[in-house]
Amino acid sequence: MDMDRIRAETPGAEKVIHLNNCGAGLMPQPVLDAVIAHLRLEAEIGGYEAEDAAAAALDNTYGALGKLLNCGLDELAVVENATVAWDMAFYGLPMGPGDVVLTAVSEYASNYIAYLQRAARDGIEIRVVPNDNTGQTDAAALANMIDDRVKLISITHVPTNGGLINPAAAIGKVARDAGVPYLLDACQSAGQIPLDVAAIGCDMLSATGRKFLRGPRGTGFLYVRDSMLERLDPPFLDLHAAAWTAPEQYEMLPNARRFENWENYVAGKVGLGVAVDYALEIGLDAIAQRVQGLADGLRQRMAALPGITVQDLGAEKSGIISFSVADRSAEQVAGTFAAANINISTSSAQSTQQDMHHRGIAMMNRMGLHYYNTETELDRFMDCLEAI
Repeated sequence: MDMDRIRAETPGAEKVIHLNNCGAGLMPQPVLDAVIAHLRLEAEIGGYEAEDAAAAALDNTYGALGKLLNCGLDELAVVENATVAWDMAFYGLPMGPGDVVLTAVSEYASNYIAYLQRAARDGIEIRVVPNDNTGQTDAAALANMIDDRVKLISITHVPTNGGLINPAAAIGKVARDAGVPYLLDACQSAGQIPLDVAAIGCDMLSATGRKFLRGPRGTGFLYVRDSMLERLDPPFLDLHAAAWTAPEQYEMLPNARRFENWENYVAGKVGLGVAVDYALEIGLDAIAQRVQGLADGLRQRMAALPGITVQDLGAEKSGIISFSVADRSAEQVAGTFAAANINISTSSAQSTQQDMHHRGIAMMNRMGLHYYNTETELDRFMDCLEAI
């Protein structure tokens, strides 16, 4: 990994120590250039005309995502964000009274709110799979919870906090053996660890461009296995997702682009493809190794400080580190770091009620390390933490 080049191509690296990649990563220069160039073209020749001119770059985005996920291009939709991507799959799956969704203790708020809405509206039932003794979703317990009422397994791969990586492939084996559709929220895992939908065994996967892929905000994508396509009914359609073939008839697109809509952030979509290419060039295995190495080393250093509690769980941990400081609120801690030009964030129980209420945590600090972070930056972080 050519760190000199990577740092030189990260404009923000000269201005701030950015440890909030779980919120949004710093865009590399090629991504920034691609987005700005397309916006400039829109201003110069018009939005529709600029989109026509960008046809090859837009095709590249689907090709890059196909390589990232090891899937077919017809199995991909590019949408506004990860929540839209996830909602398209979840709300598109027909379920009714008595049907069961199995989910994780660490499930994210946006997903769980959707479960609750469909429970109230459609009469579905939500069952939470317990964790194993490491704090990750227990695949064996999941298998024991399968019955003929279970219509969906829906799990967050890397939760918003807590540091863990849920055993996505082990869950996928349970889903395949039971013949139950499997929706994986990869919002925090895309770009920091390899994702192979064939190996994982998920039927649907949603993710964002803005986090560890280092793409523009306002970009997300959805994978739908081709064998699953006809089982989903998109929650809404427009003239891009379907053709109006007769006054009383329409026909949906024959591929996953039926989950897209006509109006989209074209500059961002172009930039997303460049961001994925950038990650693929470095290599997801190399990225994962560096991120986990940096995070594991920093966790050990943090845990050795008195008054610091590292709140991470799981047999395998991601680049997200969650922690608490004795006698300091999470907001105070984040503010102190901000004053030192170091970006971290906070995470409240509202983002993952089941997990944080179970652990008795109302709020904690959170950060996400990435491959472009350096040991020198982490030393600066530790100096600030020791001062607190």
